[in-house]
Amino acid sequence: MKTVNGLLLAAGIGIFCACGNGSNNQDSVDSAKQANDSIIKNRDSSGNVTTATPADKTTTDFAVEAANGGLMEVEMGKLAQTNAASQRVKDYGAMLEKDHGEANAKLKDLARRKDIVLPDSLGNDAKKHMEELSKKKGKDFDKAYMDMMVSDHNKDIDKFQKASSDVKDLDIKTFASTTLPTLQKHLDSAKAITGKKN
Repeated sequence: MKTVNGLLLAAGIGIFCACGNGSNNQDSVDSAKQANDSIIKNRDSSGNVTTATPADKTTTDFAVEAANGGLMEVEMGKLAQTNAASQRVKDYGAMLEKDHGEANAKLKDLARRKDIVLPDSLGNDAKKHMEELSKKKGKDFDKAYMDMMVSDHNKDIDKFQKASSDVKDLDIKTFASTTLPTLQKHLDSAKAITGKKN
């Protein structure tokens, strides 16, 4: 019973940290990763498992990073719909808001079932991207946003491809592999808008 209570306490602390406690000093991504590390450590030392297939560090780190990236894409998509000059860029932002919103909901449901703590707000790096982008309007915004989307989606595709082969949890692995075509569509659209080949 003590080990179960210890796991519940660790999970509660992790959720509190990841959800934000009003302090801007702690990165929500770091908090979520620390909470997951604590849950894994306590689970491994106690031998008690609350899910059929407990998540390992590779799985939890991918889930946290995917959640943070998804949150950022939704927020940037909203920003594009208000700050962009080009209708194509506005439409692209709307597509990202919708697609990443749906992916975020799926990941959140998986995380809940797998006892994985996810950030519920942007990590510090994502906040910096948002702050930089929110200062731009019109054509300056269009260029900065679309260049960022090409770069971000290239990185996202690499992460999701790696997760679809390296992650042990079948559900999270499936999430990664089934999300890849959407990420590729976003990258292809961003390249078409920017005129970039690579």
